[in-house]
Amino acid sequence: MTEETPGFEEKPDVPSGAAGNDDAEPKAAAPAEEAAAPAGDASETAGLVAQLDQARKALDERTADLQRLQAEFQNYRRRVERDRVAVKEIAVANLLTELLPVLDDIGRAREHGELVGGFKSVAESLETVAAKMGLQQFGKEGEPFDPTIHEALMHSYAPDVTETTCVAILQPGYRIGERTIRPARVAVAEPQPGAQTVKAEESDTAAEDKENGGPEEG
Repeated sequence: MTEETPGFEEKPDVPSGAAGNDDAEPKAAAPAEEAAAPAGDASETAGLVAQLDQARKALDERTADLQRLQAEFQNYRRRVERDRVAVKEIAVANLLTELLPVLDDIGRAREHGELVGGFKSVAESLETVAAKMGLQQFGKEGEPFDPTIHEALMHSYAPDVTETTCVAILQPGYRIGERTIRPARVAVAEPQPGAQTVKAEESDTAAEDKENGGPEEG
């Protein structure tokens, strides 16, 4: 019988190249994991950049919408203010238009010397208030006739005018700023027919006499 050494077991022969295979496999896998990691980071970065671009685009769109709304609101405010001023001017013009007959009566009373006592004070106060509201009277004798602000009620010829002229103010005109609420009603006179020809001939004769040394003495 062969004696066996207690506690000792024989191990099968292992090829010399096979030793340490278990340790070699993890070492070979490590570089692959390291290569995979940068690829994952690049993909994640690209996703974040895309999200950032999308957020910037949305922000630009919202900013453009806000600017458009702000511009529309400013236009709305200007339009409302313009309409408010226009409505105020129309209301004032309507009120003053209703007062024009009263102002005409005051003017006639002043011309006839009837504007005295308490009536004079009331009349002057009313005229002052109308002036503060922007009412202006116009129309004077001797000014050229303007169909945009004058209304001719009477017509005649006069030898002493060189153009159509207002020779009498029958009823004064009134305006508020540049807006005429009533034209001045006037009597106009035009140059006498043939007067211009006579004057031109007289001017030519005077010029000839001046050139010839004056008229000959008899």
